[in-house]
Amino acid sequence: MITQSRTDHPETWSAVPARTTLDGHVRSYLARLRGGDMGALPAILGLVVLCAFFSVLRPNFLTAGNFANLFTQGAAVVLIAMGLVFVLLLGEIDLSAGFASGVCAAVLANLLTLQGWPWYLATLAALATGAAIGLVLGFLVAKVGIPSFVVTLAAFLAFQGIMLMLIKGGTTVAVQAAPIVAIENRNLSPLVGWLLAAVAVAGYGVTQLRRYHTRRTRDLATDPLSVVLIRIGGLAAVVGAAVYVLNLERSLNSLISSNRGMPVVVPLIAVLFVALSFVLSRTAYGRHLQAVGGNREAAHRAGISVDRIRISVFVICSSMAAVGGIVAASRFSSVDATTGGSDVLLYAVGAAVIGGTSLFGGKGRVVDAVLGGAVVAVIDNGMGLMDASSGVKYLFTGLVLLLAAGVDALSRRRAAATGNR
Repeated sequence: MITQSRTDHPETWSAVPARTTLDGHVRSYLARLRGGDMGALPAILGLVVLCAFFSVLRPNFLTAGNFANLFTQGAAVVLIAMGLVFVLLLGEIDLSAGFASGVCAAVLANLLTLQGWPWYLATLAALATGAAIGLVLGFLVAKVGIPSFVVTLAAFLAFQGIMLMLIKGGTTVAVQAAPIVAIENRNLSPLVGWLLAAVAVAGYGVTQLRRYHTRRTRDLATDPLSVVLIRIGGLAAVVGAAVYVLNLERSLNSLISSNRGMPVVVPLIAVLFVALSFVLSRTAYGRHLQAVGGNREAAHRAGISVDRIRISVFVICSSMAAVGGIVAASRFSSVDATTGGSDVLLYAVGAAVIGGTSLFGGKGRVVDAVLGGAVVAVIDNGMGLMDASSGVKYLFTGLVLLLAAGVDALSRRRAAATGNR
């Protein structure tokens, strides 16, 4: 692509390539870093450092079995964090997301085990419960005008009581429906894993190349083709390596039972990640959400229904919490009074913030939840392998979260100072 570079006189204009080379793209990226736009870099660097740290202290951290455990252990937190990104983008907070997931899981377990509903109807009921919770929370915040902190703190307390009522004062309700249990406890065949990986990489590649071609033909700014190809190749390498490791035999005695292949929960997370990323970055709704998060008053003057956007993000958040609750029920094949409680909310909020979503609103992507969730899962898993106490684990996770929030605050200050706000 060619743009025009202006000097003091029009007759001296000259055609200059706009980021058409890899070198130019690198310089532009470094300029953005200096301007305070850190993107996902802190989360990626943190993930690399943590993996190296635990690998040195515990060699079994890098085994195929433990790699698969990272996906199953962090799945519920990642899914809840994906929904929280939408709320945090508006500068709001949802303190009830953890126990909302527990309530939805309890609805699922009751309908499956006690009422005898088919698994698909029980699942739909759990998802509908999550959407209804978000609708109520969003209405109270947007229409009644109660601060989201107060509304969701009240819901946080209320949902604990609802949980106890749904599961009869503290008993454990088993979840035995095979399709639900399979989400966290079954694996896809190695062949299916490779096919899904190929489809994912091919889909991403086609999307990137079409976007590059479209922007070039419309004479719009675009990244160099070399950068686009590097992204596609990088994704192919990462996905290929992950599938290869997951397809390794993880059973201690493969003659008795085999344990290999991609956990079923992985493509579930991938599909929701793609869908939510598309909504946030490629739709009018996503642009409106970003506008409201950046400047609510300006968005209102531009004709955007701010209240509708505010209600919708709570619906999305609670619906994703319902998905997280279903996954948690699958992992333990049961639901009790602690489902969705304890540190689930803290880890989910921490995952979004560690990944790069700002607590101040206006900045966040769905991929932040995935990267931050990976960091949280690595910390939780690595500390468990080291037999660290709960106190040490919480302390370490808290320090990482504080560091991420500090990076966000410094980045915003730097961006304001350089005019990139």
